[in-house]
Amino acid sequence: MFGGGGRKPLDYEELNENVKKVQYAVRGELYLRASELQKEGKKIIFTNVGNPHALGQKPLTFPRQVVALCQAPFLLDDPNVGLIFPADAIARAKHYLSMAPGGLGAYSDSRGIPGVRKEVAEFIERRDGYPSDPELIYLTDGASKGVMQMLNTIIRNERDGILVPVPQYPLYSAAISLFGGSLVPYYLEEEANWGLDFVNIRQTVASARSKGITVRAMVIINPGNPTGQCLSEGNIKELLNFCFQENLVLLADEVYQQNIYQDERPFISARKVLFDMGPPMSREVQLVSFHTVSKGYWGECGQRGGYFEMTNLPPKTVDEIYKVASIALSPNVPGQIFMGLMVNPPKPGDISYLKFSAESKAILESLRRRAHMMTDGFNSCRNVVCNFTEGAMYSFPQIRLPQKAIDAAKRAGKAADVFYCLKLLEATGISTVPGSGFGQKEGVFHLRTTILPAEEDMPAIMSSFKKFNDSFMNQYDDYGGGSSYSRM
Repeated sequence: MFGGGGRKPLDYEELNENVKKVQYAVRGELYLRASELQKEGKKIIFTNVGNPHALGQKPLTFPRQVVALCQAPFLLDDPNVGLIFPADAIARAKHYLSMAPGGLGAYSDSRGIPGVRKEVAEFIERRDGYPSDPELIYLTDGASKGVMQMLNTIIRNERDGILVPVPQYPLYSAAISLFGGSLVPYYLEEEANWGLDFVNIRQTVASARSKGITVRAMVIINPGNPTGQCLSEGNIKELLNFCFQENLVLLADEVYQQNIYQDERPFISARKVLFDMGPPMSREVQLVSFHTVSKGYWGECGQRGGYFEMTNLPPKTVDEIYKVASIALSPNVPGQIFMGLMVNPPKPGDISYLKFSAESKAILESLRRRAHMMTDGFNSCRNVVCNFTEGAMYSFPQIRLPQKAIDAAKRAGKAADVFYCLKLLEATGISTVPGSGFGQKEGVFHLRTTILPAEEDMPAIMSSFKKFNDSFMNQYDDYGGGSSYSRM
């Protein structure tokens, strides 16, 4: 019998080493310190995570009405229901309840409600101009669960490599560590507005292979997180050609496709570009695309609704993915209803259309203004340079830290950008994420902040940042003229 003298299975030393390797900077040291300061009564502006409603974005009315009725179907029997809810919301709630035997409290198919998957397929066909098969669409608890499921399917051992853009969203590095694979970083070119350099990417793959790593998949995040760029059609074509030549699965994280803040480079899906290219590419390249209700002008992060669509995956592989999805029994059903509503919103002529259209347009237009305010604000600061946020929800300014600051960080036992971000947090209450949490080139420092704080608060936030940054640079720059920063 166990006598209690040795280590127990859940003692730290006995844990799965992959769990210990996982890092997730978005909820890391800065976030924990910000939470402490908040408990002490300091006002904290949490710009560390793309969480729109937490920063004051109002939910869209129509989807909340529909889901409220689905959650409380007895309201549909109330003779006064038509006085509170519009007729199209009532009709849509009945439509979803008819697809979900047992209502929102029952498990659905492990792949998601068939009728909702059909709505997603119709949305994809309208967007791309090519038919989509609902049987190849799986609904998930947010896009993150879908990404993790696909990485778990692809990674067989530590020699399996996944190409991930750097700077990257740390979901990828964390999940690759958790599943015991190898992250193969390819660097985005900041000077070319975070574009792709295929000479560099080819060298990266060759170098990984020379170390015995089998590169099996490539991740793209479009629009970019944390970098905010939109990939051009030409860039995506190059990407698909590259995946074809190198025999890679393309994992296309397209969760910010509604968040576009300029007209020159609209969102275009990897799937559309692939089918436009025609055979053999369109029949050969394996592609998995991800989307969510958490972003866009919906911002329904807490509802955990998402999907992934599989292109050119063999039926036996799809069966295996279904088997693994079945272990969790069912994605959450309210999140599935939100996904149905996102891909099939009110149409012109519907009672709720004008209100829905006005609400979503107001959110997007405000985000566009905030993207400009934030970029302009950063670029007006000493030793700070920032590419314009073309899409997504983030600014990723480069902070050109003086050597004196880098030395002070070293003495404090901190990475230089963590040191800067902690000082920023203590001085202003602005909680950001250091660039090192996303990956960056050696000797170059960034931070990521969302563009989500309320528009009326943005001037004060940027003014507070500028005041802090000026004071920080004065303190650590011996020369006083901003010339001693660490260059790119």
